[in-house]
Amino acid sequence: MFTGIISEVGEVARAAVSAAGGRIRIKGRETARALSPGDSVAVEGVCLTAAEVGADFFEADVSAETATTTTLGELRAGAAVNLELATPAGGRLGGHLVQGHVDGVGAVAAMTPSGDGYLLKLAVPPEISRYVVEKGSVAVAGISLTAVGVGDGAFGAAIIPYTYENTTFKHRRPGDRINVEVDLIAKYVERFLSSSSGRGLTLERLAELGYGD
Repeated sequence: MFTGIISEVGEVARAAVSAAGGRIRIKGRETARALSPGDSVAVEGVCLTAAEVGADFFEADVSAETATTTTLGELRAGAAVNLELATPAGGRLGGHLVQGHVDGVGAVAAMTPSGDGYLLKLAVPPEISRYVVEKGSVAVAGISLTAVGVGDGAFGAAIIPYTYENTTFKHRRPGDRINVEVDLIAKYVERFLSSSSGRGLTLERLAELGYGD
């Protein structure tokens, strides 16, 4: 489990990934120092398992599913990537609960200066936008953000100066594809309400639960 608070921006040293999967090597001294083989680490919001760890790098295998449903299959040597170590039990929850299981890929529509920071506008497919609510949590490239200006197929998020300078956002340009993970709780709530036990959220169901006059 992660929290969407980036600990280091690493660099892709080698990426040998196709639609069938492959392996990536990431340079990141602080992250590598804290890792052991078998540990979980988030790369651009994707939970991976460290397979090999060196003094200033780690390698991880990328499955075919991950390669085709996230941006990891598009990584090239020299690219900057957000890194986050898994949060230990009892650790500080600085952002929100992030699994590292990307729900889809959006695209940067705009990155507009706003005050001391920036306003990100992200275009997302319907399977993502249905879960995004005003002032709700969402992970973008592994970064915990608060959604604003939510509309059909897009939402915005304020990027404070610290986040801009200490993540890959300073490298983002309109059109860039970017990993998105929606709020975990929203998915569970939808699953429950659509199940036979939830029986859908209707006026009749609310009355049964005691929310009537």
